[in-house]
Amino acid sequence: MARIAIFNQKGGVGKTTTALNLAAAMSRGQRQVLLIDLDPQAHLSAIHGKALGDVAASMFAFYRDNTPLAALTIDWPNVGQLIPAHAELIKVDSIFGKGPNILSRLNQGLTSFEASGHDVIIDCCPFLGVLSLNAIFASDQLLIPISSDFLSLRGALQIERTLNALEPVLKRRVGRRYLLTRFDRRRNMSFEVQKRLREHFGEEVCETVISENVAVAEAPAVNRDIFSHAVESRGAYDYAALLEELSVKGFI
Repeated sequence: MARIAIFNQKGGVGKTTTALNLAAAMSRGQRQVLLIDLDPQAHLSAIHGKALGDVAASMFAFYRDNTPLAALTIDWPNVGQLIPAHAELIKVDSIFGKGPNILSRLNQGLTSFEASGHDVIIDCCPFLGVLSLNAIFASDQLLIPISSDFLSLRGALQIERTLNALEPVLKRRVGRRYLLTRFDRRRNMSFEVQKRLREHFGEEVCETVISENVAVAEAPAVNRDIFSHAVESRGAYDYAALLEELSVKGFI
């Protein structure tokens, strides 16, 4: 079973969109998927439409009350299962940030959950703190969405420095793939960013790109993944291609 954290320290690059649509693509392939919303902004939970409200039924209860992950899951048709976020997650750093075992907390919880046979996709918050570190420590692989602009390219270099600094603590190198999102083939800048990203990260850059696509932007507004919303769209094609690429290369 795969454990994948969708991580970037920059907001607005498509983390939540990628978490949702990759899970939906995997579900279409008859894989059981658990989505974990680990962002206090709870955008992924908001897309579900019925997940927000009860802090005792959110990821905060896992940290505060030691509620087992299995007790927090809710069904998401055509996608899998979700453990929702809550705004109270913002308190995790201040409450638990000094605890010696906090970094492995999610990893331990997922180990207890693994008998369920789910692949796990974690939607991380856009800053490096206890929550994101929990996701990194718990994951086998990182998928790093990079918007096709130069500021995001600079951010990718910072992410690499951050991950390299964590390796002595992790005692391993976390596998990673960089995914270009909002790729506009009408703009030379998209291709220039792609070229520079490949110069820096080589084969760790996905061949698949997620194109700038109206249907991808529309789907969350109607509480749907891209396949439920517009299965014939370019966005659906791109996310299906992404899953195929990651599967063929043994990433998932």
